[in-house]
Amino acid sequence: MAVEIRFTAASVAKVRFAISPLGETVLALRILLGRGGHAVHQPWVRQARSPLAVERELPLLRALIAGPLPSFLFPVPGERLPSIATELELLRATEEDFFQREYGAVLRVPTEEAPEPAAVLPRLAEALLRCYELVIAPHWGRMLAVLEADIGRRALTLVDGGVQALFGALHRDIAWDGGQLVVHGRRTPHSVYTVDTGGHGLVMLPSVFNWPNVGVDKSPVAAASIRYPAMGVGLLWEPSPPTLAGLAPVLGHTRTALLAALAEPLTTAALATRLGVTPSAVSQHLSALRGAGLVATQRNGRTALHLRTERATHLLGTTSP
Repeated sequence: MAVEIRFTAASVAKVRFAISPLGETVLALRILLGRGGHAVHQPWVRQARSPLAVERELPLLRALIAGPLPSFLFPVPGERLPSIATELELLRATEEDFFQREYGAVLRVPTEEAPEPAAVLPRLAEALLRCYELVIAPHWGRMLAVLEADIGRRALTLVDGGVQALFGALHRDIAWDGGQLVVHGRRTPHSVYTVDTGGHGLVMLPSVFNWPNVGVDKSPVAAASIRYPAMGVGLLWEPSPPTLAGLAPVLGHTRTALLAALAEPLTTAALATRLGVTPSAVSQHLSALRGAGLVATQRNGRTALHLRTERATHLLGTTSP
């Protein structure tokens, strides 16, 4: 069945990108619980499955993730990069009617027999936070680098070719057709599910764990959303090159990761987010690397951009970007 997302002039102007740690956690759990997942994720699955076995809310998670995924698990981010805590607050604030309707549809019970949100959502949010910390947080720096790089490339496509080029390059199953975005298959009168953006716009979320598929929220509360496979996921779980693995015991894992990330100019805040450490810790490491001639910093007002030097590039055994 195709999904047709309808736009108005106002909603086209509100197309934006976001990254969802909560959405990635839910989709990762779906893989770990044996529902789908591509072979490309198997190196991660082998690491993550054992820690998840101790989660006490596994029965609840299985019930909600085993079949069609309820939309309340995917609140649309209000900003480009929300924290997991911010998204879990949105989950806890799900309206009662919407929660019970989605819960009933997934568990195949009448809406009037669905539990109150207060009986489920606090437990669910706490369980998802524990799962995030166990199976996502250790890898979030690398995942975020892939997701942000994808958004950067899509932004260039938008600049060069406009909205039609942006949508046309997302995925082979996505087509822009006369002011409508069609996802999955050909449109026929009997196989189209329509989603109206209603002037709220569309949020596009690159995804690691939905790769290589496309997902559309068919029951948006406000802005519509679409999850598409991020470019570069195929290399995400590849082991570090021998040179990087050998440098880490000498320079330290964080400083080695900093040098690897600085193949492109980045701010202190961007490095902190990408590596999952505090900005003050990044500043300390950058100071040491600058002293060794491995990082160069250029300041423009309050903004400082960092880039690794040629010496660092040779040390890493890579070529200049």
